Amino acid sequence: MRTELLAPAGNLEKAKIALIYGADAVYIGGKQFSLRARASNFDLETIKELVDFAHDLNKKVYITMNIVFHDDDIQGLDEYLLYLDSINVDAIICSSMIVIERAKILSNLEIHLSTQFSVTNSLLTNYFYDEGIKRVVLARELSLLEIEKVKENSKADLEIFIHGGMCVSYSGRCTLSNYTVLRDANRGGCAHTCRWLYDLYEDGILLSDNHDFQMSSKDLQATDYVQDLLRIGVSSLKIEGRMKSIHYIATVVSAYRMLIDDYYNNSLRDMSFYQNEINKAENRQTSYGFFAGDTTIEQQLYNQRSEVPTKEFVGIVKEYDNNSKTLYLEQRNYFSPGDTLEVFTPNKNIVQFKVEKIFDEENNELDAARHPLQTVVVKLPVSVPKYSIIRRVKDE
Repeated sequence: MRTELLAPAGNLEKAKIALIYGADAVYIGGKQFSLRARASNFDLETIKELVDFAHDLNKKVYITMNIVFHDDDIQGLDEYLLYLDSINVDAIICSSMIVIERAKILSNLEIHLSTQFSVTNSLLTNYFYDEGIKRVVLARELSLLEIEKVKENSKADLEIFIHGGMCVSYSGRCTLSNYTVLRDANRGGCAHTCRWLYDLYEDGILLSDNHDFQMSSKDLQATDYVQDLLRIGVSSLKIEGRMKSIHYIATVVSAYRMLIDDYYNNSLRDMSFYQNEINKAENRQTSYGFFAGDTTIEQQLYNQRSEVPTKEFVGIVKEYDNNSKTLYLEQRNYFSPGDTLEVFTPNKNIVQFKVEKIFDEENNELDAARHPLQTVVVKLPVSVPKYSIIRRVKDE
């Protein structure tokens, strides 16, 4: 069985983009029980719309229910599980035995164990398999050799994170946010306190003068390890980032889709090709995390800026008129006549063109596209599909 590519989505548009650009499945959070409370998230009607959309593509939707439950979090749990089962959600991702047990009693939902449980060994994966868990999302703190050993001895399917944010704590079990801003990171309120800038002192002496200190990890990018994970036969490769933009999701999903497909087709390109594609998304500095073993200073961000954007997302294609050779796009960031844009399509083609003129929907000429979410019109001689991503090519 081919390994699944699993992508994040914070709203319906992002979920559709992830599936269109090559994800086999998406994971999303509802309005309750999810660790990304500040994502847009999905109400019940929108979850159903997404499930129907994904199933029409023969793809899957997983629902995260991975908060640490307190008594006042349990209200509505049974009704929520019953609804998810009724609309044929493909699986739930959870970390609490109360969810696991209620799901087993009330529904036929497939159950996946969240990385929040910090599973690092095959004894635990087999315990949960015997308790009715089909898939275990392993802790992000395992090396490739450890993952391989767990896989050899596990009855449960295994899911591995290959890209996205890394927590400075163990698989997300952090209370920095609770302490600094009274937002419970384990109940959906993480403020990413580890990424803040701090003054660092030792014995009352300021050590961080002229450079602020931060304690976060570089983001994970496991392109160099994907073919090993495919060889091992893990069930799913997971991208993190429900708070990310559709540009990020489309770009990263597409790059890993190409890498996975090229592996199965025995046509792998140099890893720099896939890495360069990923780097076109707005992204932080990356490393390979724990895949090579214990981390070093090279996997951390202490006094470095973490953002390294290389391409600017300016819009998404709404429609292409073949008769008039006209492109209708929903603008997201500023661009103007004279800019060079590239169209990045779901079928992985890239078309570059120079903007001559910009019009609004009433055919008024504009000096620039400056209003996010406005539909603007430009000429393009090549047909491109709906949902294609428009990026501005920066001068090198």
